Amino acid sequence: MLFDFNSFIQDLRENPEKKEIIEKYEKHFWPISWWIKDQSWYTEYLVKFKTTKFLVPDELEKDFDRDLLQQLVLWSFSSDYELKWEKEQNPELYIAVKSGEQSVVKKISELRSFQVQRLYEIYIEEQLNLHILKQEDENEKNAIEQERNMRLKRRQAILDTMWIAKEQEQAKVEQEKNLDDLMWKL
Repeated sequence: MLFDFNSFIQDLRENPEKKEIIEKYEKHFWPISWWIKDQSWYTEYLVKFKTTKFLVPDELEKDFDRDLLQQLVLWSFSSDYELKWEKEQNPELYIAVKSGEQSVVKKISELRSFQVQRLYEIYIEEQLNLHILKQEDENEKNAIEQERNMRLKRRQAILDTMWIAKEQEQAKVEQEKNLDDLMWKL
């Protein structure tokens, strides 16, 4: 597997600038010594997001947990996402990140392995920090809960209407084919 959760946690423990994240988390909850899907922030929140297939780089097809990555992206407060059909059976997963005035949009299918790994690291660190913040500040807890509920509703709306976008793309492809056929008959 491309991403090793336990190694990442160990790296955070050993990083003088990041070790406080693990120390606070373990103070409020329990020692992190097992897989990511056993963490309370995963079982309480991320698991609520239904995932869909999306395109990934061919060379990484079997190297990472795309459901986990998608759940992390969907829950993230630091980025936005879009699933978009582009004449493929599975949609592209776009991730948009804004920092100050600069905005970057990337397709998961175009990323390299180190970039995908870095996404896991960024999103997991974000979740750890949010979970700590919820524990330490009641106002922040309420704000985080509201944002998470909004993201869950948005995701459900996307799932409820995703078939429309797929049908529109299929109709567009069919229309282009029919126009090509007509052009050849002229």
